[in-house]
Amino acid sequence: MNDMTTLQLLLWVVFPYMVLAVFVLGHIWRFRQDRFGWTTRSSQLYESKLLSIGSPMFHYGIIGIFFGHVVGLGIPKSWTRFVGITDHMYHLMAIIIGLAAAVACVGGLLILLYRRRTNRRVFGATTAGDKLMYLLLAMTIVCGVLATVVHTAVGTYDYREGVSIWFRQFWTLQPSTELMSQAPIFFQLHVLSALSLFAIWPFTRLVHVFAAPVGYLTRPYIVYRSKDPRREAERRGWEKVKF
Repeated sequence: MNDMTTLQLLLWVVFPYMVLAVFVLGHIWRFRQDRFGWTTRSSQLYESKLLSIGSPMFHYGIIGIFFGHVVGLGIPKSWTRFVGITDHMYHLMAIIIGLAAAVACVGGLLILLYRRRTNRRVFGATTAGDKLMYLLLAMTIVCGVLATVVHTAVGTYDYREGVSIWFRQFWTLQPSTELMSQAPIFFQLHVLSALSLFAIWPFTRLVHVFAAPVGYLTRPYIVYRSKDPRREAERRGWEKVKF
């Protein structure tokens, strides 16, 4: 086995499965050891104006990107053809919807980064883990946008014939190193930065993604009782002594 084959094996087989193990076991460890720290560690008290603009933009954008990846990576090309979506139609929808979500996501992220860097109190609450998380998150998003623009919109690479197949093979324990090693550079960087982000995910504020308040749907009602106005009028204290 030559050096290039060994490197491909490490990058596209060994490393992804190591990340999957760390991702799953890390969340279990975090939940057992730091359940009360399973939050976003919100800094809204320090600054709320920019947060109210950047956070919705980023979250709506990232949700759109997530569902775009679910369709693009998880659904084979033959399935979309079967329901009447031609390759050209899919290509246009992927670019238009994907870039719209990317603009919202990148714009929101830039606002959040500007807020975190320029506000002294918010920056003071930023940990080393936060900085690494933001760096990998930015790299993943930027490389994804460049891959879409350079290799798909302008270029001719069809990721559904390469990266998507490798992704589905990964879950069947038969990932092909050739599919990823032959993918364009920005797709490779996008995947590697995303894997690195998933590796640190359990140890950062990103765990809040799995903290949906589902319990609120089944918890009992909280009964609020108003104070009796007659008792409210009474003044407590020493009673007057009559002589």
